[in-house]
Amino acid sequence: MDKKNYPAQTNENALKQERSKPQDISNFLQKASLLNSEIQGRLIFGLDATMSRQPTWDMASQTQASMFAVAGKKTGLSVQLVYFRGYGECRASKWVADPKALAGLMTKIDCRGGITQLSKVLGHASKEHQKKRVSALVFIGDAMEEDIDILCNLAGKLGVQGVKTFMFQEGFDALTEKAFREIARLSRGAYMRFDSNAPKELEALLSAVASFASGGHKALEAQRGSAAKGLLEQLK
Repeated sequence: MDKKNYPAQTNENALKQERSKPQDISNFLQKASLLNSEIQGRLIFGLDATMSRQPTWDMASQTQASMFAVAGKKTGLSVQLVYFRGYGECRASKWVADPKALAGLMTKIDCRGGITQLSKVLGHASKEHQKKRVSALVFIGDAMEEDIDILCNLAGKLGVQGVKTFMFQEGFDALTEKAFREIARLSRGAYMRFDSNAPKELEALLSAVASFASGGHKALEAQRGSAAKGLLEQLK
């Protein structure tokens, strides 16, 4: 977590008032004379790009690109794309906020055969958070072929760090659902299954997470629709 040097308070009563409302970030910054400081949310977007997702990849790419456009409009929100595919290939993009740049990253990815590498995505998110606060991690996949205990350990670490993980499952594989639900629970995030034939459903889910990453619970509460409501019910 980043450290900032706040100016000392000369009024003891004012200091007590600041401490009494730590959740009111905007008010706190105003009273601390830090009006020019920018609170920037950071969202990691993880993707399973193995061959099993090929049948719905084009549709998902368009939907995810739309989410990037929505995310780019959120004030101060930066997004990093992380994906795995093939034999041991797991890549992370630079942090970007421009919607066109985000959409462009998606169009360059194609599916390749290989096993899942979700542990690398979770581990990467933890390391990125240690450098600078990560607001949330989103992951979209349809399979889980790793040691679930290792994944749970990594998810628990993210939970301690405060990085909520949103696990979105394509398909109905029971083992994958069990793993995704447990990862979401341990990281204090949320799990949702989406219909690959209903792109608007996935777009709504991703837009809701983008709102959360940029503005927290209040921003998510302001969103209308079942997607935001479903996520809110799970968040702790």
